[in-house]
Amino acid sequence: MAFTLPDLPYSHDALADLGMSRETLEFHHDIHHKAYVDNGSKLIAGTEWENKSLEEIVKGTYQPGAVAQNGIFNNASQHWNHNLFWEVMGPGEKKIPGALEKALTESFGSVDKFKEEFAAAGAGQFGSGWAWLVKDASGALKVTKTENGVNPLVFDQTALLGVDVWEHSYYIDFRNKRPAYLSNFLDKLVNWEAVAAKL
Repeated sequence: MAFTLPDLPYSHDALADLGMSRETLEFHHDIHHKAYVDNGSKLIAGTEWENKSLEEIVKGTYQPGAVAQNGIFNNASQHWNHNLFWEVMGPGEKKIPGALEKALTESFGSVDKFKEEFAAAGAGQFGSGWAWLVKDASGALKVTKTENGVNPLVFDQTALLGVDVWEHSYYIDFRNKRPAYLSNFLDKLVNWEAVAAKL
């Protein structure tokens, strides 16, 4: 089953006043994400993965410990990552729901401490990759980071929040200022209701 590029859950202009321009979303969603969808669809055609779910493909093609992953994994995982990325951003209310605020405070000491740890993970990811807020198998909340397209699924973690720190995610709006992009993401772009729903 071929991958499908999801529509953005908001217009290309919806985040412009919040620090993510129409141009960034056109390049990031319409070109970069579409390339993962198109390439992944070609790579799984005629293989054992053709009729599997996206999650099954990601988990089944991951190679633990490998410096470089295979093409199917890279494209499938980046497709999954971006699906989540669009979901956890949005215009509108930025208040953190009570249950999520309580969970963050219990796990990190405060919401501000969580944000510091999350931003540090994203800023400290060498090269391309992602920073995550995850719930592990024990139910504990943790901040993690992954290289390239690797995601929490392969570690049996539930991703609650993910931020793309590949340069195409921020270079148009923030140039080389990744920490500023991360602060802006946490303060202005995250749809905390969507994050809380994943708890």
